[in-house]
Amino acid sequence: MQLSELLSCLDPVDVRGERQLEIEGLYYDSRMVKPGGLFFALKGEKSDGLAFVEAAVGKGAVAVVADRPCAVAGATVITVADGRRAMSLAADCFYGRPTAGIPVVGITGTNGKTTTTYLVEGILACAGIPAAVLGTISYRFGDEAFPAPNTTPESVDLQQTLRALADLGAKGVVMEVSSHSLEQRRVDGCRYDVAVFTNLTRDHLDYHGDMENYFQSKLRFFSELLAPDQAKPRRRAVVNLDDPYGSRFVAGCTVPVLTYAIDGNADITVGTVDFTVDGIRCTLKTPAGEISLKSDLLGRFNLYNIMAAVGAGIALELPVEAIRCGIEGHKKVPGRVERVDNDRDITVLVDYAHTGDALENVLNMVTELKTGRIITVFGCGGDRDRGKRPVMGAIAARMSDLAVVTSDNPRTEEPHAIIEDIRRGIEPLGLKEYAPEEIADGFEGKGWVAIDDRRAAIRAAIQAARSGDIVVLAGKGHEDYQILGTVKHHFDDREEAAAALAAKR
Repeated sequence: MQLSELLSCLDPVDVRGERQLEIEGLYYDSRMVKPGGLFFALKGEKSDGLAFVEAAVGKGAVAVVADRPCAVAGATVITVADGRRAMSLAADCFYGRPTAGIPVVGITGTNGKTTTTYLVEGILACAGIPAAVLGTISYRFGDEAFPAPNTTPESVDLQQTLRALADLGAKGVVMEVSSHSLEQRRVDGCRYDVAVFTNLTRDHLDYHGDMENYFQSKLRFFSELLAPDQAKPRRRAVVNLDDPYGSRFVAGCTVPVLTYAIDGNADITVGTVDFTVDGIRCTLKTPAGEISLKSDLLGRFNLYNIMAAVGAGIALELPVEAIRCGIEGHKKVPGRVERVDNDRDITVLVDYAHTGDALENVLNMVTELKTGRIITVFGCGGDRDRGKRPVMGAIAARMSDLAVVTSDNPRTEEPHAIIEDIRRGIEPLGLKEYAPEEIADGFEGKGWVAIDDRRAAIRAAIQAARSGDIVVLAGKGHEDYQILGTVKHHFDDREEAAAALAAKR
């Protein structure tokens, strides 16, 4: 592609140098640059791309984009107002606008994004629209999958992936949209038809600083990226009005809004609902008429996810039968209230719950369904928001008969130090702290135990369980690794639970 053509996408402030250049690739990492490349000198958290401009040109970059003064010999220098947004828009152009002309649904919120994404994928499939999915678990279409290092990848990688998925035959896109990607302009080049807001609770405050900044990052999706567009004339927002932030999202929208709520007044509400160990049966009142549904998803929080997906289907003006088909025939979501089969009469559930709200939702659900005791194994990630650790500790200890506090992905922090932060939320409850050996053959009273090693913690929890108990393994869900220091080691809660069940005395 000619640089002159790309410049029309960038809205540059200044261009110094040759414009009639053939651009062979887009790069934001100087180590990856190849001859004919366009290098984006972005300012990162730990390094500044301006420091690597000469290295990029030395490897063959013919042009450089920067949003700060940049002087380099041997390359065209393009100055823009916002380097990250420019890269996102350039990537959309370079890869042939892969989200133009097809239905694109973006789902944002602290919790529920992955499950809602799977449900919307099912609805589109039932409407005859094979859709690609990008999210926490993977980026995939049909049997093709790409690794997912981030919920939402960097803009160049995102648009390259979207192009690859379109070339494989994807006729729609459903994607999780993280607050980081919105803040860092990674998705500014995507052309959305529907934006869905699930909920907003404490998470990522190590990055955003406070809840208001977190909210403002999410709000960009609705106030800026979903602005009216002649190329996408039916843009809609779908918003959870039961969430305390819901009305603020509605106020910030610049396109028509479809709201949903279990407890309040909204466009989509609940007529009847029945929660059982086998799933959810409900009737929803919607602008498209009354829709009766059954799902093997569990709990009230999954009813919200179902309503969000139904809202997306209605916003896309899909047939009610396709919406029903997609909800009732959805594929199980890995690591989201995922059962570990066994013949011990112990229910073992693996869930990605890694925020206080998500953990409380899962434990509320199992409380409603339990016939025995609840044993919860959880930890908190290292080098991440420390403030949520005591909050999650209090929730786990209060709502479980036994809370087993352990490691999640400790990263460069000491596991014991993370557990000490969690302890601060548990100690005010005055519960018994067991020593690990005290629960080796079970436990009798409500309490908690700290076991640094996650494998040992899972085995101890399952060994302590008896017939009728529910064991919740929270925090890692679908992940098949554990990060110790800066190294990823293979670790899968589902595999560890199966091994512990097999070894149970």
